[in-house]
Amino acid sequence: MINILLFALLLTAGGGFFIYSISCVISYLKLGKPENRLGNIPQRLFNTFNFAFLQTKLMRQKLAGILHLSIYWGFLVLLLAVLESFIEGFVPGFSFSFLGKFYSFITLTQDVFGALVFFVVIFSLLRRYIATPKRLQVESSSRLDAVFILILIMLVMVTMFGANAERILLGQSHGYRPVSGFLAGLFAGEGNKSVYGFFWWAHNIVVLGFMNYLPYSKHFHVLSSVPNTFLSDYKIEKKNVLKPVNFDDESIQQYGAKDIEDLTWKQLLDGYTCTECGRCTEVCPANSTGKLLNPKMIIKQIRKRTMDKGPLVTGKVENDPILEKTLVHDYITQEELWACTTCAACVEECPVMIDHITSIVDMRRSLAMMESAFPAEVSTVFRNLENNESPWAFGAEMRNEWIEEFNDEMTNDGKETYLRKLSAAGTAEGLDVVFWVGCAGAFDQRYRNVTKSFARIMNTAGIKFGVLGSEEKCNGDTARRLGNEFLAQQFIQQNVETFTKYNIKKVVTACPHCLHSLKNEYSQFGAQLEVYHHSEYISMLISEKKITPKKETNEKFTYHDSCYLGRYNNIYDSPRNSIMNVPGLNIIEMKRSKDRGFCCGAGGGRMFMEETEGKRINIERTEEAIETGAGTIASACPFCMTMLSDGIKEKGKSEDVKVRDIAEIISESL
Repeated sequence: MINILLFALLLTAGGGFFIYSISCVISYLKLGKPENRLGNIPQRLFNTFNFAFLQTKLMRQKLAGILHLSIYWGFLVLLLAVLESFIEGFVPGFSFSFLGKFYSFITLTQDVFGALVFFVVIFSLLRRYIATPKRLQVESSSRLDAVFILILIMLVMVTMFGANAERILLGQSHGYRPVSGFLAGLFAGEGNKSVYGFFWWAHNIVVLGFMNYLPYSKHFHVLSSVPNTFLSDYKIEKKNVLKPVNFDDESIQQYGAKDIEDLTWKQLLDGYTCTECGRCTEVCPANSTGKLLNPKMIIKQIRKRTMDKGPLVTGKVENDPILEKTLVHDYITQEELWACTTCAACVEECPVMIDHITSIVDMRRSLAMMESAFPAEVSTVFRNLENNESPWAFGAEMRNEWIEEFNDEMTNDGKETYLRKLSAAGTAEGLDVVFWVGCAGAFDQRYRNVTKSFARIMNTAGIKFGVLGSEEKCNGDTARRLGNEFLAQQFIQQNVETFTKYNIKKVVTACPHCLHSLKNEYSQFGAQLEVYHHSEYISMLISEKKITPKKETNEKFTYHDSCYLGRYNNIYDSPRNSIMNVPGLNIIEMKRSKDRGFCCGAGGGRMFMEETEGKRINIERTEEAIETGAGTIASACPFCMTMLSDGIKEKGKSEDVKVRDIAEIISESL
């Protein structure tokens, strides 16, 4: 009876403190802004099964994935053993043996997984100190936290096997326990009830201690990863889409996120869910080239700020110095935030579905719109956008120059021109598609050739296409990713009005940044558009036999994946399929390609900013392309073309390696 009372006291204290800790975490999450994350339950359940239980993202790194999967499923299997042990505290000698043969299956899996977890923990402990991957080389406090958790897990296994082995020696074991039986055979003599009691008590104390340590550890993800995955908007909403600010709401005093109250509760939950595995940091182009930005630390600092400020706010403490601090500046610096290229490699790699980019852009919004705290180059970009409706310092009339050049070329070649200016046509009716040229396609002299190449392809295919000319304005992506949501929305609304004016429904563009904005974000402002990237459109024209590449080449090609085309819109095959139709053309993939592709360094407004820290990102990517031995780097984005071309010049390879858009490659082969 005394043992029962003691265990009841232990369980009540352990369970009560755990509930208190969880309630505190929930109260801190409530400090964030409200957000509905309960739509499309079937898809959320599938995501949870796929990413949380099967842990498919973790398996992108096989060794680490297998190790973690073993520990994770080991714990799931052993939960029944923990429950059995808890019930035994109130009913001495209790077991689930009444389940018959199924119980033998349960005990077998518990033994096997218990042994597997034990050896995986030993290997993981060694990995923390011997041949440690760079992403796991963290500050001592985080390493000690990880080591402590691993030791607790190991103690759970040791005490469980100790109790099981002793129970076998006492002749009181049920089911089939081969590992426990082997261990029991190592000890001579009969079992000892006191020894069994020691292991049983130690096991339950360690389990309850482990459970109560989690809310104060980075390993809280053991509890939060499943709900965080369920609440993720992956395949619920379009990927990497920013939510607009409602500037009509006069009650809003803060634009963007300066502190945790300006983030949503889900963004705060992301902070608690971060495992600090470092996968995001490992693939971050800024971090891997020596910049201050560390995506893992961004999320970790959100959690730290929440844990520092949450108890003070919910406890209504006043005049504490911590309250005077803010997330931006005191926990996360401007330099970190402006280094981000928004390539979304971190989001793609995160095994627990954390969205780093949205939080980074929200903090940029505060810097840009509330403090006007941004690099000097960004100030120039904003000024150009305000004065010229483009990040470049060119007037709107220059958007018509390529049109005049193209029409002159067609006339000189004696060909019919299927291009129509919408200002003359008055409507998009009767056109197959509207060609959204984009600022780079109109103003950048090098990329203007891509614009005309794609126009030639459509003309050859007999496609009736329209253009807006000087009525086209910046799509707003650059301003939006740089945090100037107000300026971005001005362009978006003006463009939406133009789409409505000409009844435009179907659009094709050669710029992935334009593609993402028009296809995935303009619907937030009332536009319903069918949008294609030019690589998709070219692939379609080839499959429909409207164009056929004929001129053969024996040159080696490599293809660079644009982040906004690939990770943002899952377009990986169309560009490759298009150029693979050129006779003799062969693609040599870079070591980082498709959804693991390395950024060119131009996204998130970085196209217009200098890199003064570490190695230039475009040089890193250019070197990788040169390593393939290809004579041509194929691209499908104006920003990528610029960055790679600059990289080739920097490396002194202009005579050996060319950078060409897929439209140029196909056009020259027709």
